[in-house]
Amino acid sequence: MNEEFRKITRDGLWDNNIVFSQSIALCPLLAVTGTAVNGLGMGLATTAVMVVCNAMVSKGRLLIPPEIRIPIFVVLIAMVVTLVDMVMNAWLHEMHKVLGLFIPLIVTNCAILGRVEAYASRQPVPAAAMDGLMMGLGFTLALVVLGATREVLGAGTLFANASLLLGESFAWMETVLIEKYRGFLLMALPPGGFLMLGFILAGKKILDRKLQARSKAVSVNLTESVQLEG
Repeated sequence: MNEEFRKITRDGLWDNNIVFSQSIALCPLLAVTGTAVNGLGMGLATTAVMVVCNAMVSKGRLLIPPEIRIPIFVVLIAMVVTLVDMVMNAWLHEMHKVLGLFIPLIVTNCAILGRVEAYASRQPVPAAAMDGLMMGLGFTLALVVLGATREVLGAGTLFANASLLLGESFAWMETVLIEKYRGFLLMALPPGGFLMLGFILAGKKILDRKLQARSKAVSVNLTESVQLEG
């Protein structure tokens, strides 16, 4: 089980990341990542939906008729998103106002329906919940990285308004990196998001190739050592 959970973790955070590997859910990614805080809020909301939906579908997978499973999944996702929307409106009202329509639109996030259909409906509850958590955190990672990059280049700040949106206990996150910075408007607009996403994806590809080359070199060295010892 531990090995399975390690694979789920690696897939969700890196190898099969919703954004970096699958290149889906780009609409909320580009729309809300003007700042790192906005990306963090949307990512955590999506993560909560993915965990609950995966667990519920896994629990009731034997009771759901295969012929109508997709409509049932959509209704279930819509119900959970509505609950998350109400909770955020009650306890994170400022964040709720900033994210606005994009919280209800989590229902249309194909990554959630995809994981429910491809994984949760075929796995036990612990594995399904873990998959939802890791896929959600991987999505959150992508949102925060892109949001932070755009915020730094666009405004010279990092996690601006964290205390306003998330609560006073998050004031320590607010950082001004470039004093008297006049800003770079392109980074605040969707075209800037596309550009930065392209650079991030290119960086991931380069890093993956280096990691694969290193892993291959280690494997060759181990094989040679075994042959010499034999």
